[in-house]
Amino acid sequence: MNILERDFYARPTITVARELLGKKLVRQINGAKLSGIIVETEAYCGRADSACHAHRGKTPRNAVMFGRAGVAYVYFTYGMHYMLNLVTEEEGNPCAVLVRSLLPLSGQDEMQARRKRHGKELTNGPAKLCQAMAIDKSLNGWDLTRGKHLWVENYQSVPARDIVSTPRIGIDYAGEKDRKAPWRFLIRSVKERNTV
Repeated sequence: MNILERDFYARPTITVARELLGKKLVRQINGAKLSGIIVETEAYCGRADSACHAHRGKTPRNAVMFGRAGVAYVYFTYGMHYMLNLVTEEEGNPCAVLVRSLLPLSGQDEMQARRKRHGKELTNGPAKLCQAMAIDKSLNGWDLTRGKHLWVENYQSVPARDIVSTPRIGIDYAGEKDRKAPWRFLIRSVKERNTV
């Protein structure tokens, strides 16, 4: 295992969001190891970013974002979905990267059993990948550098020419400047193949 260390996360959020592409997200549960290549991310850049959960300050829900880098921020939305974010930058600066899509590597049968889906529908969205990999609020605040339960491994480096950036999705509540910020990152070949 080549687990990403805290220094990887403790950098500018946009840099981390781009460099997470090609890395391997790993979930260990009930003796099974589920994993996938991260192929889509979104950056959320602290209190100045009106799309960020911490824009209006610290709450019980977003408190993890104000902590140290390299920790999972898992939240529940729409009364039915979990979303996985990876906390970035220095303590007190509430920034994180949303993991939006994966290409499954291992444990696909178990993922399919959880999702009742297969193919590109298995993990091509933030709620879908959380359901497939059994990521829920029990992992909120989990230290991703520990190498247990949930972590990220170095796997591939994606050249800049193979990365597409677009505005983020589902942030109609944010200010115009933040809605238009090109802080969603995808691997070009995956976007063209799957339109994730």
